[in-house]
Amino acid sequence: MTTFPFLKRYMPALIISLLGLIIIFLIGSWIWLRQSLPILDGTITTGELKDPVVIERDSQGVPLIHSENRNSSAFALGFLHAQERFFQMDLLRRSSAGELSELLGASTIKHDQKVRLHQFRQRAERNIAAMPAEQKALLDQYINGINFGLNQLPAKPWEYLLLGQEPRPWNSADSLLTIYSMYLTLQSERGSYELRDTALAELLPADLYAFYFPQGGRWDAPLFGDAREKVSLPETPISALLDEQDTIVYQAMESDDKIYGSNNWVVGGNLTAHGGAILANDMHLGLSVPNIWFRAGWSIPGTNRFVRGVTLPGGPIMVAGSNELVAWGFTNTGGDWSDLIPLELSEDGNQYKTPEGWRNFAYETESIAVKGSDPKTIEVRTTIWGPVIGTNHDGVPLAFRWVAHDTLGGNMNLIDMEVVRTAEEALELGPTIGIPHQNLVVGDSNGNIGWTVAGAIPKRVGFDGSRSISWADGSAYWDGYLSPQEHPRLYNPESGRIWSANARIVDGDYLKLMGNHGYALGARQQQIRERLFAQEKFNEQDLLNIQLDDQAVFLERWQQHLLTLLEDQQDYREVYTQIQNWGGRAAIDSVGYRIVRNYRLKLMELTTAPILTYMRRYQPKFSFGQLKRQFEYPLWEMAQQEPKQLLNPDFESWNAIKLAALDQVLEKMNRSNQPLKRQSWGAENTAKIQHPLGKAIPPLNWFLAMPAEPLAGDTHMPRFQSPTHGASQRLVVSPGRDADGIFHMATGQSAHPLSPFFGNGHQDWVKGNASSFVEREPRYRLTLN
Repeated sequence: MTTFPFLKRYMPALIISLLGLIIIFLIGSWIWLRQSLPILDGTITTGELKDPVVIERDSQGVPLIHSENRNSSAFALGFLHAQERFFQMDLLRRSSAGELSELLGASTIKHDQKVRLHQFRQRAERNIAAMPAEQKALLDQYINGINFGLNQLPAKPWEYLLLGQEPRPWNSADSLLTIYSMYLTLQSERGSYELRDTALAELLPADLYAFYFPQGGRWDAPLFGDAREKVSLPETPISALLDEQDTIVYQAMESDDKIYGSNNWVVGGNLTAHGGAILANDMHLGLSVPNIWFRAGWSIPGTNRFVRGVTLPGGPIMVAGSNELVAWGFTNTGGDWSDLIPLELSEDGNQYKTPEGWRNFAYETESIAVKGSDPKTIEVRTTIWGPVIGTNHDGVPLAFRWVAHDTLGGNMNLIDMEVVRTAEEALELGPTIGIPHQNLVVGDSNGNIGWTVAGAIPKRVGFDGSRSISWADGSAYWDGYLSPQEHPRLYNPESGRIWSANARIVDGDYLKLMGNHGYALGARQQQIRERLFAQEKFNEQDLLNIQLDDQAVFLERWQQHLLTLLEDQQDYREVYTQIQNWGGRAAIDSVGYRIVRNYRLKLMELTTAPILTYMRRYQPKFSFGQLKRQFEYPLWEMAQQEPKQLLNPDFESWNAIKLAALDQVLEKMNRSNQPLKRQSWGAENTAKIQHPLGKAIPPLNWFLAMPAEPLAGDTHMPRFQSPTHGASQRLVVSPGRDADGIFHMATGQSAHPLSPFFGNGHQDWVKGNASSFVEREPRYRLTLN
């Protein structure tokens, strides 16, 4: 055996040298990172402002901007956004413009190619040209603030240093692109619900389609109308969909309510001690570092009031909050704001039929810059209705008509919300707001409350939008948009309560106007409604308690179902005990809750697999997507009635498929090699909140990611929570009594890991502590001249 005695002699020196190099590297990295920290104190001469601005920040980095000139406060907000969040803003604009590959390389080419079909940068430039002069002037100052703030950093934001890239200056179109980025988050850029639903309706036997894809049921809790009737069992056997040689395809089911959505409700003055309305809003989105929102407040010129709440970095707008007279918040509607149009082609395929006759397609070339590689080009084929975005299950090309493509679809009218004085004024503003369509819920200091749809609603003629049909003969078309007077609206209902949570909220004529693009099941919305009617008086803490409600109301019958299934099963006694003692909540220490919720999803997967197999015969990549959100109704009927004709042929009996679903859940849990009593809901529902670069470069997560903590809550309850999605913020406020308001936000104000605001406040969000909506005592003061 060869020995190296000199190693023994010099090993201590080698270890000391290595430790020294590590220390030098860490110190160098710390100094390198510090260079891009934002400026918090002092005075800066900008050469841009007519009136000075004072920015006060508290210990969490929440700024309050003081200025009697609204354009100056917009400049200050742009300055703050750039200094704290420029990389985030850059990703937002690039995502909707299809320009990510220029920054990140070939890994994002597919995304960019898909998004470029919508040509959002050109649309943003068009909309800016149509913007009122006053808004344009304010936006220009905001952009000046961004570029000034970026240039004032001692070094470019640390993400660009890491990527070896230079940040590109901001322009006015970029700000509208951040709005379009929310369209891509909250609506489908290819009409996916309509695409799938039309295929299912045309390909499945009618009774199977009606059973498996109902429009609602007992969990509905709309503001207008009632719940739907119970589904009826079909006669057509599920085996009729399969050929003898078919191998049944299985696709794991994530929660059927894991959607980009939100909770929002308001109680009127007759239900509060002070007579003012109280509004609650928690917007459910993907969770990342930093948070999608940036908290801020600024003075309203000509008044002694401030507007406070959350902004979207990239725009000068208060998205949700309070102006001390009115409070407002949003949830995604789930309505239908686009249409797929199957095209009738000429024999050579070069023309498509219109009401005016045959037309040639228009073609435009888009060049996609790619970091470290040659540019990629795509050809955008367009029609008079919109771009061609793909084909249907018959291979027919589809044009896409989408509100987002029109001038009304993207604007800055939400900025006017900061100066409305009543709930009624806020409702009148709603239809003019150019954002992805939202349930706008409002309340004012006098106790008035209301709801409407924020966003332009198309006026469909000759069809209801539920199916893809040809527009070639002129009998189906959009006849512009509804007037504000025609918009769905509710003002001061007798109950004094309004609620929304992404489920169907209307019926009748209003539902015909809004359509359906994948409403949530309704269990979460119903639980909120029931909590609101369980009390006659409310304060801010009462509404926070509803936001934090993790009671498993929806799964109670499934828990009883499992207990019945296992009652005589001796091999499952420990499992039975855990289910029996589940606690009835999505609590981090509940093993039984984890088993019950995952059993239901696994049973859903196994029972619907023959339909998935059948549909993939026509569309190889078919998945249920939003269509699975109403699967609860057929699933429950099958679990109770056990119809032979609907049993998956891979299983010999309903008892067998149920036990197989449970066994598969338990097998997955056992992969942790932990005893069952330690396999709790918290062990699965553990936070995974990362910076985008941490997802790409895992070693960065040790100092960029939020703690991997177990989280209470789940998707079918008010406390909406998964490892990567949840309440991006929680807001409870009575306008005019803002100091009594409550606010939570995941992660923190700053994207910089060395900032005192990085992750500051995150624990209040995790634990549900009632932290203040209003900024705390000022700790930093910066003056811009």
